[in-house]
Amino acid sequence: MFRMKALVAAALVFSGAPALAQTPTPQEAKPLEPGREALAIPYEKYALPNGLEVILSVDKKLPVVAVNVWYHVGAYHEQPGRTGFAHLFEHMMFQGSRNVADDVHIALLEKVGATDLNGTTSFDRTNYFETVPSNHLETALWLESDRMGFLLDALSPQKLETQREVVKNERRESIETAPYGAAREQAWHALFPLPHPYHGDVIGSMKDLNAADVDDVKGFFRQWYAPSNATLAIVGDFDLAKTKALVEKYFGSLPSHPRPQRPEVAPVSLTAPVVLREEERVARLPLLSIQWLTPAYLEEGDATADVLATALSTGKASRLYRRLVLDKELAQSVSAMQQSQGAQSVFTVDVVARPGVSTDTLLQEVDAVLDEVRQQGITPEEIARARTRYDTRTLAGLQSVGGFGGKADVLQSYNHFVGEPNYVAQDLARYESVTPEAVKQFARDTLRPGARVILHAVPPARRQAPLDSKERH
Repeated sequence: MFRMKALVAAALVFSGAPALAQTPTPQEAKPLEPGREALAIPYEKYALPNGLEVILSVDKKLPVVAVNVWYHVGAYHEQPGRTGFAHLFEHMMFQGSRNVADDVHIALLEKVGATDLNGTTSFDRTNYFETVPSNHLETALWLESDRMGFLLDALSPQKLETQREVVKNERRESIETAPYGAAREQAWHALFPLPHPYHGDVIGSMKDLNAADVDDVKGFFRQWYAPSNATLAIVGDFDLAKTKALVEKYFGSLPSHPRPQRPEVAPVSLTAPVVLREEERVARLPLLSIQWLTPAYLEEGDATADVLATALSTGKASRLYRRLVLDKELAQSVSAMQQSQGAQSVFTVDVVARPGVSTDTLLQEVDAVLDEVRQQGITPEEIARARTRYDTRTLAGLQSVGGFGGKADVLQSYNHFVGEPNYVAQDLARYESVTPEAVKQFARDTLRPGARVILHAVPPARRQAPLDSKERH
């Protein structure tokens, strides 16, 4: 899983805003446009006595069934000094359980023709999913129930050590030896200083991974991997009554535990810019990365940020691409994105310089484009293109019952964040209410020059300042 040194001039405080609720309050939904009702996904949702949520949605287009389990735990729920546990468990859950031999979970599913077989971890949740031929739904349910209820029976120090080394190697490849990886990690830490639970990387730190022992890992599993903290979604070609009986057979007898409480934390804010100048030893071209703290997923402003990101960097007609790549030929690539998360999101602009171009020059050009947006907003045509993009992307994902971003995953995501699996029409309706004035206001109020982290990741030969330099803005 990913969505992802010289800390100077930083004034980072936790605001006095109320602590976050268990589920973020979504943006108030506007009336749906005609025809949007057709986006509704029929489903049934219920809970077993042990607390396991179940979402069933019949879709008989193809003779396959997606089985998708979300555990409502991610890096957000970890303790300082014990980071990376949620991601570590993503690996451990494939290593065998009481009735499943070591390292055969995936092989058993592949033998029956499973596809879209994987697991992912984010700050907010961990999920596991597979799509199987309809006649092998029972096999998938048995495997998921055995590791939900009986993983610890097969957990050993040897298995932990094996997966610890796998995760450490993954960290080396994705952060420590990846282009800009270590520098991006420092910028992320600057955005979310301790004790904010987003401070650590989802993958964890080497120090914390080395410190984890079997008792730590077992304790984490007992706290967070209970039926009461999980949701099972089954989507595809299946018989409703028979499937309910199978769910009861394989999950109903698992022991019940009180659902653990999500940690409460106030949003973090930046009261002054943070400038980082990092020596980039892997990539050959300088990177400028600018990040702002933004509203959480589905909250007011989240959709506006998506629209602005599209207008800035998606397509050759986008504002940053046209100015930096085409017109002035200063950049190799540009990107802008809203990384939407459950507690607080991050808006990022990344620009990779062409040879001989400084990141300070890039910063001036990016600020010029953002100043235009702050003063004039963007055009209705840019908003329409962004809306079309999000409609198309969402509808394309719903064509598949399984996999990451498929129908089962979509139902799970909305259920996790707003408690309503069938929220796709309301989600897309958020983009209908975005106006040029809203984008202008968002750029003024949220993407402020005085409240951001600016990362200059520069190869040694092109460094613009000593690593121990201190700048104040």
